[in-house]
Amino acid sequence: MNRLEAILDQMQQPETTLAESVKLYAEAASLTEYCRNTLEKASLQLDEIDAKCAEAQTPEADH
Repeated sequence: MNRLEAILDQMQQPETTLAESVKLYAEAASLTEYCRNTLEKASLQLDEIDAKCAEAQTPEADH
């Protein structure tokens, strides 16, 4: 996130050329994709933990 903020700041500078902006945009897109994938994996892990907790709290039908 810090790098994305730095990229945004740099892109907003008047002295940043179009070519530099394009490179920065590509880097930001890559970082954004990495963050999205990381959050998706974390969400799946949390879903698995929640499912295991729910199973542990459900009383067995045989008892």
